[in-house]
Amino acid sequence: MNRDLQRLADYLSHIARAIERIEKLLADFERAIARWREVASAVGKRRAADTARIRFASAELLWQVLTAKRWEILKAMTGAGALSIREVARRVERDVKAVPADVHALLNAGIISKTTEGRIVFPYDAIYVDFALKAVA
Repeated sequence: MNRDLQRLADYLSHIARAIERIEKLLADFERAIARWREVASAVGKRRAADTARIRFASAELLWQVLTAKRWEILKAMTGAGALSIREVARRVERDVKAVPADVHALLNAGIISKTTEGRIVFPYDAIYVDFALKAVA
């Protein structure tokens, strides 16, 4: 009988170690899945940013919306994250009262956006402009 109890104790000990190994593997697997989700999310966001396009009907409309002062705002905001209008004004070295009109024009054109906290953001690391200038027929 003692021998049977010893075998049972050894068997239960073996099962307990196996359960511990399985629990460790599951925890590793859960961490790997969480990391995969983070990477997949970052890749998805990057692809969305890489494919984001803003189109203008004409070069004239492009230059009407993207004036020199608004280009300065975009340059100051590129890669900077969410900023207050005051911070944008400071970065472009303009009066804080002069910047909101340009910010609203960029918001209306869909070039920048506003966060739920009221800050403005240009969520891209680069600006690429492509247009063709053709002879009038």
